[in-house]
Amino acid sequence: MYFASNIKFLRKRRDRTQDDVAVALNLKRSTLSGYENGVAQPGIDILISFSGYFNMSIDTLLKIDMTELSESQLGELERGYDAYVKGSNLRVLATTVDPGNRENIELVSEKAKAGYTTGYADPEYIGELPVFRLPFLSDKRKYRTFQLKGDSMLPIPDGSWVTGEFLQDWTQINNGKAYVVFTVNDGIVFKIIENNILKDGKLVLYSLNPLYEPYEVLISEVKEIWKFVNYISSEIPEPVMPEKQIFQSIAAMKNDLERIKAKLGKDISDVNEIN
Repeated sequence: MYFASNIKFLRKRRDRTQDDVAVALNLKRSTLSGYENGVAQPGIDILISFSGYFNMSIDTLLKIDMTELSESQLGELERGYDAYVKGSNLRVLATTVDPGNRENIELVSEKAKAGYTTGYADPEYIGELPVFRLPFLSDKRKYRTFQLKGDSMLPIPDGSWVTGEFLQDWTQINNGKAYVVFTVNDGIVFKIIENNILKDGKLVLYSLNPLYEPYEVLISEVKEIWKFVNYISSEIPEPVMPEKQIFQSIAAMKNDLERIKAKLGKDISDVNEIN
């Protein structure tokens, strides 16, 4: 039972004094102190009050040692994604932290992708992935970096490292934004998304490269979604030609074609005169 340590941990995490919590729950400060020190046991009515105050289920307050959770896992609980409340709606993410209990950014290389499809939920597998940190990203969010393969997202070069923020609530996917999507059938892909979850339970995935056709995936096939944050590459993307330069290039090609046609016509006339 972790009730005593949990309510003390949550109180301090929210920067509340014992007086603050006691007043909110209509308790004496000494009674709250007894609960936090484990010298007094609350009844069911008191447990319900604490559950409502911290927005967490009674089972979570009793059975989960919150001091051992990572920042992203605590954040999920605080945003309402409680396993005992939401059930299967909670997407439990295997993750790693540094000695200071700060979230690592795990690297999933192209070679590691095959193993990720079966080991994504295995803490031991995730723990074997190389990790790094980006100091400009929040310590209170969960990030992971995946290596891009192919040319479907040009001008982002093949081999780039794409970092995404773990997305818990998929209904919050923004149309036209880029995400890393991990599906049962396609593995890890990096695409622009059209969110049709509420409409027909599907996502439409688009590539930046117009040579690739968009396609649909059932939300039931999706395991993880990571919102695009940035990418790292050793290559400079090919420049996008300005509109004026495109028109100039087309005009130059037309002029070249006219000169070729004119030359061909002159050559044919010369041949006819000889005959």
